[in-house]
Amino acid sequence: MATTRKQQSEQSAPGPVAAFARFVGCGGGVGVASSFAVAGLASWIPWALANALVTVVSTLLATELHARFTFGAGRHATWRQHVQSAGSAAAAYAVTCLAMVVLQQLVATPGAVLEQVVYLSASALTGIARFAVLRLVVFARSRTQATATAPAVRPVRAAAPAGPAELCPAA
Repeated sequence: MATTRKQQSEQSAPGPVAAFARFVGCGGGVGVASSFAVAGLASWIPWALANALVTVVSTLLATELHARFTFGAGRHATWRQHVQSAGSAAAAYAVTCLAMVVLQQLVATPGAVLEQVVYLSASALTGIARFAVLRLVVFARSRTQATATAPAVRPVRAAAPAGPAELCPAA
């Protein structure tokens, strides 16, 4: 029964457009919440540290959401998927930090709205790249491996009646 549910989940993996829409919904929702969390934390701790903390938490949450809903796995993300997703999140973290450093160099005292626009723009650009990595690498393997390791359904053939010699060679 678990195999059947898993195979149905694998077969119902969404196409690229549906997966991207789900990615935007799940990842975008987490991203918007993260931007407010970073802004709030940055009032107490340095911005880079706030961004790092929020990135870790949001990456764990988003990877779970993507494993369950976005890419049609229908189950928890594996540790391997979390680690691979973290690699793409580290790149996104670097890009958002770089965007904010550039903003600070260009504008002496940017307002909160400008900071949000820059942060969310950088997050959106890295989000598109993350979608490609997650779909083509992180979650593609699990679908391919699960399909390859799924037991083949073979028709059951009636066995020829066995005589005593076949059942017990000593007989």
